[in-house]
Amino acid sequence: MDKAPFSSNEGKPIKCKAAICKKAGEALVIEEIQVDPPQAYEVRIKILCTSLCHSDVTFWKLDSGPLAKFPRILGHEAVGVVESIGEYVDGLKQGDVVLPVFHPYCGECRDCKSSKSNWCARFADEHLSNTRRYGMASRFRDSSGEVIHHLLYVSSFSEYTVVDIAHLVKISPEIPVDKASLLSCGVSTGVGAAWKVADVEEGSTVAIFGLGAVGLAVAEGARLRGAKQIIGVDLNSDKFELGRQFGLTDFVNPTLCGEKKISEVIREMTGGGVDYSFECVGLASLLREAFISTRTGSGKTIMLGMEKHAAPISLASFDLLKGRSVCGSLFGGLKSKVDIPILVDSYLKKELNLDSFITHELNFEEINKAFDLLEEGKSIRCILWMDK
Repeated sequence: MDKAPFSSNEGKPIKCKAAICKKAGEALVIEEIQVDPPQAYEVRIKILCTSLCHSDVTFWKLDSGPLAKFPRILGHEAVGVVESIGEYVDGLKQGDVVLPVFHPYCGECRDCKSSKSNWCARFADEHLSNTRRYGMASRFRDSSGEVIHHLLYVSSFSEYTVVDIAHLVKISPEIPVDKASLLSCGVSTGVGAAWKVADVEEGSTVAIFGLGAVGLAVAEGARLRGAKQIIGVDLNSDKFELGRQFGLTDFVNPTLCGEKKISEVIREMTGGGVDYSFECVGLASLLREAFISTRTGSGKTIMLGMEKHAAPISLASFDLLKGRSVCGSLFGGLKSKVDIPILVDSYLKKELNLDSFITHELNFEEINKAFDLLEEGKSIRCILWMDK
């Protein structure tokens, strides 16, 4: 990939186009904004392409509470190149290809140094700020000088954005940028959950509840680990044919199960339950079904979906006592700076299937159409190109 040419904007504000969410649920408006230069530990990047994730839709619709902030620049799944760097930034230079990642990795705290999780004790508990080290200070202004809020420390629905180094991963320029963008959230979350959290082994059985990008990525991860049976659960039967490309062997449509619960059907299909189940939708009731779908004595359930209404989860204590387990995971248990380059290498070796996740490609100006496609269940990942 050729390095993007840069003008003499280093250390100065830069004007560019951005898609701004001004009110919950309303169409995004493309306007000219000002992006400030990076401060210490920050990098300003030129976004090459971005895609739309379900989490963006969740924040787009959020109309109350501390996380509902407007006007705001959404977007957190993208790839870009370094335009300029702030003080104390090491290991990055102008023109480097980078992935912005919503989940932080400082590399210095106890948890970042531990192999037990991908939590970051230094940064991960804070999620209300605009900028990682500067609190509510924003790097975005509209044409009248008013502040525009960030999202998840990325805000990729802009031609330029400023990202803290705890949220940036340098990657090989050999990977096509549209495929690379998938690794900054959805695909990494799913593959990582199969590899790092569940640690799926060869010959095991898997059930995946919800076949969006994350669920299909779980299937891909399980396929690469040699799972013998991968069952997809979704209301859309068309997902089965697509899912075959990622290793699905069986499919369950809950509306076609008659009076049987999904867990009953899966336990019958597998002779007692799957070794691993993944809840990728974000429903407490579905998590219970995923949990009961696993094998007594050893079954493990991984929760990847975000419960939209923060509903409590209720599981029968006796089922837990009988040896099943359940756990949650952010970003698939991956440590971004360590594990994303491994996924890039896997794609370059033609092992990891990224191509099939991209169902649509649009110009950035058509961003509202991407929202429509996702809301209508017609797209898995829609790539939005900044310069095409």
